[in-house]
Formats: sequence, structure tokens, C-alpha cells
Amino acid sequence: MKSVRLFAPLVCLGLALSWVFAAPSAKKARILFFSKSSGFEHSVISWKNGQPSHAEKVLKELGDKHGWEFEFSKDGSKFGKDYLAGFDAVFFYTTGNLLEAGTDGNPPMTAEGKQALFDLVKSGKGFIGTHSASDTFHTDNEAVKGPERFLNHGDKADPYVRFLGAEFIKHGAQQEARNTVVNPAFPGFEKVGSDYTLMEEWYSLKDFTPDIHVLSVMDAPSMKGTEYQRPAFPTTWARKEGEGRVWYTAMGHREDIWTNPMFQDILVGGIRWALGEVKAEVPPNLKEVAPGAFTNPPYVASPPPKPKAKEKEKEKAK
Repeated sequence: MKSVRLFAPLVCLGLALSWVFAAPSAKKARILFFSKSSGFEHSVISWKNGQPSHAEKVLKELGDKHGWEFEFSKDGSKFGKDYLAGFDAVFFYTTGNLLEAGTDGNPPMTAEGKQALFDLVKSGKGFIGTHSASDTFHTDNEAVKGPERFLNHGDKADPYVRFLGAEFIKHGAQQEARNTVVNPAFPGFEKVGSDYTLMEEWYSLKDFTPDIHVLSVMDAPSMKGTEYQRPAFPTTWARKEGEGRVWYTAMGHREDIWTNPMFQDILVGGIRWALGEVKAEVPPNLKEVAPGAFTNPPYVASPPPKPKAKEKEKEKAK
């Protein structure tokens, strides 16, 4: 009988261990990658023949590697409290006024949906933005204006601009540009070094939210183009929004950037921080590391479009 009594607890222990090892793995973090283009649509996020975009393919691979589940969408009408509650972070690669159907014709967001995004992040979730996420929700629709686009608005800037951390002004020709790493301890920057140089379509940005924690600063004065005739300014940063986390980088225009190991390290670090998977303090440091960031480049009026051949012939005939 003693052997039977000893065997019974062992059976129970074996069943318990089998339950432990058979238990389902931790739930994957869910990320909404939203790429509606109410303005210009970048080829890197364009759906061609119903196939995923280049950026989406890269993100799917990164998600499989790091345990994230991505949902890819261009449908702004879904934005609302209940829909967004199903995600741990929202990732924007967007352009224009997302309250309008615009260029790609996909359903727009509502004003309530826009506010739902802010509320989601404030509650403790994450937001990630790449490249043209800063070319989105321009203050007073300045994307279609002239010199006004080169002005700072401070607290009167669009709420999205304040939320993201800055607004796109203009870009010049693609070129190599040197970026100084401000916080090499921040997730994703550990292996980058003191600086990095990449060929990219570099944005000139304005209206920086004062509380951003700058992660990299671009050496604008050494670049070609009037767009960069200004002091050095931030290109990647992080900030807290209530209980949540906002991370942005101006990189991401070119397809080869998305497959660049260094960019992927920086991006993965930003995503992990936005999700709360890794911790990092993000105290405001804009004034210390980029004191000239609020000095914008000069406004240069675009030359009038060249007349077409037929119009030239009409002019000659007069």
C-alpha cells in the first residue's frame, strides 16, 4: 500500500508538470500599421496588385522574429475606442489630412477617431511613427500653403503635431547625411555608435514639442539644399504622452532603408520601447542637444511651372 500511496502523488505531479509545459505561450503584442495616404503615397507603403507593401513585408518578418502580431490597414473609418482597444500600439506611415479620403481614396478617419488615438496612447499604449507620419495633419492645412508652412505655431499647432513631436516642412534631394547619436543607451541605439550616415530623403522639420527626448540630431548645415539652411535639428526622438509612449524617426523613405540592419535595430528598439517591453527614461533634452531646432530654413518660392509644348506653340502664334 505504501508504494501505491507514493505513486499517486507522483502521478499528480506529472500531470501538473505536463500542464505547465503545455500552457499556451504569452499573448503576442498587437500593432496596427496604418498607412493611409490622404496626401502623397510613398511607394514603400503602396499596395500593388493586392500584395503587401515593401514595408509591411519587412514588418511581418520583424514581427515573427520578435513576437508581434501586425494588422495592416488603410481604412480610417475603423478608428474608434473599441477598435483601437484591440492593439498595444499604433504605427503610422501616413500623409495629409486623414479626415479626408484624399489621394488613395480609402475611408477617412473621423474627428472622434483621431481623438480616440490620443486617448488610447494616454491610457498607457504606444505610438510609432516613421518618415511621413510627420507629413500628416498639418497645422491649418499648411501642406497646401506657401510661407506659412515655414512658421512655428507652438501650442497652437495641430494636436497631432504636438502629440507626434514635430511637423514636416519640406525635403531636398536625397543625399547622405550625418546624424549624431544623443542617447546611445536607448533601445536600438546600443550598436549604432556615436553617429551614423545614410542615403535617405531627409525631412526638414519644425514646431518641435519641447518635451521630446532627442535620440539623434542631423547635421543640417553640411547638407545641400535651401531646405537644410538651418542649425542641427532632431531626426529621431521619444516622448511620454500621459501614461503612454510616442516614438518617431524621420527615416523610412527608401526601400533599402527598411532592409538596412542598423535601421532595423533602431526601429525594433523604438517599437519595443513604445510597447513597454523595455524601459528607458526620456527626460526632455531638446534645448540642450539641439538649441537651434526652432530656427527654420528660409522660405523660397517655387518657380512657376514650365509651359507645355502646345502652350509654347500658342504663345509663338500670337
